[in-house]
Amino acid sequence: MSDAQTPDREPFAGRLALVTGASRGIGAATAEALAAAGAHVILTARTARDLEAVEERIHAAGGNATIAPMDLAEPDAIARLATAMAGRWNALDIMVLNAAILPQLTSVADIDPVAFTKALTVNVVATQALIARFDPLLRKSAKARVIGLTTSVADGPRAYWGAYGASKAAFEVLLEAYAQEVQNISSVRVAVINPGPTRTKMRAIAYPGEDPASLKAPEVVAERLVALLTSDFPTRYRETYPR
Repeated sequence: MSDAQTPDREPFAGRLALVTGASRGIGAATAEALAAAGAHVILTARTARDLEAVEERIHAAGGNATIAPMDLAEPDAIARLATAMAGRWNALDIMVLNAAILPQLTSVADIDPVAFTKALTVNVVATQALIARFDPLLRKSAKARVIGLTTSVADGPRAYWGAYGASKAAFEVLLEAYAQEVQNISSVRVAVINPGPTRTKMRAIAYPGEDPASLKAPEVVAERLVALLTSDFPTRYRETYPR
């Protein structure tokens, strides 16, 4: 490969990316796509074995990745990861906030408070902690990008989706507020993306009777995310994918 070809084939060469929920689905596909585009990708999720499988695929394809098994609901886990990364790298260029918990679909009156609290912890509290802990590293990047994956029920309330929708609505508010706070004082740009119906485990749980073949693959979303990350999208950017 010539030097002239490298920028097109590996637009993120020398860049560092962090992807949460990277063990499967959209997170795994995005991590692999970013690595293929030249980024060194930090993979986080709860299950080490699944992360190792993604890491192996990335290495087999000639990419670079490091796994960081962690539970976003665990106190101080994010702080430990941020400290470890700051000790090894000077800046964080890309952060993809994909991890989320889908609590049981039920009426608002019947929401299990324990499950709801866990969803709020992972979907909202952990999001704030990730922004807080990685903001210093993001600001050191010449072109930092943050992408948060959301859902249509965040801004379009739907019966029996109250718990998940409420958590993702709060997730969106945090990201959009952060986007406004940094837009004039840093290079950080933030996008909130609704991937639409996609062939994932979460989708299968929510819609058990749906034909998976009727849905787009996670790789389709990942391809779009990489394309977006290579563009100069404005801060507070929003996008919803078609089916």
